[in-house]
Parts: sequence; structure tokens; C-alpha cells
Amino acid sequence: MAIAEIALSKTRTIAWRRYYDLTKPKVVALILFTTLVGMLLASPGMVSWQSLVFGLVGIGMAAAAGAALNHIVDQRIDAVMERTRNRPLPSGDMDTPHALGFALVLAAVSVLILGTLVNPLTALLTFSAFIGYAVIYTMYLKRRTPQNIVWGGLAGAAPPLLGWTAVTGELHVNALLLMLLIFVWTPPHFWALAIKRREEYARAGIPMLPVTHGVAFTKLQVLLYTLMLLTVSLLPFINHMSGLLYLAGAVVLGLGFVFQALRLWLSDDDRYAMRTFGYSILYLTALFGFLLADHYVG
Repeated sequence: MAIAEIALSKTRTIAWRRYYDLTKPKVVALILFTTLVGMLLASPGMVSWQSLVFGLVGIGMAAAAGAALNHIVDQRIDAVMERTRNRPLPSGDMDTPHALGFALVLAAVSVLILGTLVNPLTALLTFSAFIGYAVIYTMYLKRRTPQNIVWGGLAGAAPPLLGWTAVTGELHVNALLLMLLIFVWTPPHFWALAIKRREEYARAGIPMLPVTHGVAFTKLQVLLYTLMLLTVSLLPFINHMSGLLYLAGAVVLGLGFVFQALRLWLSDDDRYAMRTFGYSILYLTALFGFLLADHYVG
């Protein structure tokens, strides 16, 4: 009896693990962090627990739903790419109907929570971002244009804006600045990874920039976008949204990103591509951390 119970418990754990993997937990964690920063920056004082808790839950569920639909649509592509072939669907650990049901339930509950317990504007914007990522980017842009990650990045840049509206119920120029930061950050972040994985994208038939325009051109674009990002990162200070603490952090982090991109551009191969990709994640996390620190300390 005890052995049977242990086996059943293990089976359930594996099943839940498959659903968990569908949500791209590392990506969702970064989304929720930037959402939280948007929430906290939206108010000079304490944020109401209802906006904080239900806002994060609803936005997080929408992000997880978008990730699950991305798995469903991209399962053929994932199967031929080394980085993604062990995901639940291409590996055969889960079937499409279960994954689709999971994604649709998450999306529906997300809209319900945000619409009834947060505010209608946040529900509408979150649903729009969900459609932008899961449908417009994944189903259309990703397969048709090498600029896919640029325009598709609009949906991925929305979390701090959603966090802001969850607290205030209205749009604000500062929230749009936070969104702009992630929008400009996305291309150099993702193109660095695409340089390393270009052969896999080519086999999958995805027109990523290094596949269609070559590695040298993509390296230049990474550098140019990184310089643009350094400029954009100064706007919160210029707009009096943040102070000197944030400015110092933005300049140091931005110069570090430019160094990574410059080294990638000057190299004869792709050996610095993953270092640039890894630094880009550190950059965004630390930049939003400086925004938060400046808000409360600076």
C-alpha cells in the first residue's frame, strides 16, 4: 500500500511539473518582477494589498497562458532546436489538448481576476498583451519577418505598464517610459541568443535576423540598439521620475552593456554572443532594481 501511494504521489508530481514547465517559469519570474516594480513606482506610499496580490496573480497567469500557447504553436520548431527539444510537447511528456486546455483556463481566469478584483483597464491591456504575444508574434511575426522580435517586443514590454495601471487605473507617461525601456532592450537581448542559435533557427525555417541578414549585420544591430538603450535609460532621470541613484546605476549598467555589445561586434565569431545575452538579463534586472531603490531610498 505504501509503495502504491509513493508511486501515485510521484506520478502526480511529474504531471504538475509538466504543467509548470509549460509556463516558462524563468521568463514569468522576470515579467512579475518588472510588473512589481511598475506597481511600486506608481505610488509614493503603500500599494493596496488587493492591487498588489490580485494584480500579480492575474498578470502572472496571463503570462503563463501566453507561454503555454507559445509551446503549442512552436512544438514543431522546438523539436528541431537543441535548446527547446526537451520541452513537454516536443518530448512527448504532454499532449496538445491538455496544454491547450491549461492555457485557455489560465487566460480566462486571468481576465476574470483582473476585471473584477483589479480594474477593467488592466484586464483589457493584459489581454491585449496576451494576444500580441501568443497570436500576433508567435503565429505571424515570428514566421514572416526578421524584425519579429522588434514588433513582437511590444507585448513583452507591457508588464511594468500593467503593474502601473493595476495600482492607478490609468495610463501615465512614466509607465510608458518603463515599457519603452524593455521594448528597446528586447532586440539586443534576443538577437545575441539568435546569433548563437542561428543554425537551429535556419533548420526550423524561422527568419531570425542572423539567418536572413548574416551574423555581422546582426552584431551591428545589437550594438546600435544597445547604444539606443543607454540613451533611453536616461529618460527616467530627465523626466524627474528617478534621481541620482538611478542615474548612476543606469550609466554603469549601460556602459557595461555597450562593452559587451562592442566586444561581440569586433569579434570574428560568436564566442561572446551568450555572454552578451547573459549580461542583458542581469542588466534589465539590475536596472529595474535601481529604479526601485531610487524610489524608496534616493
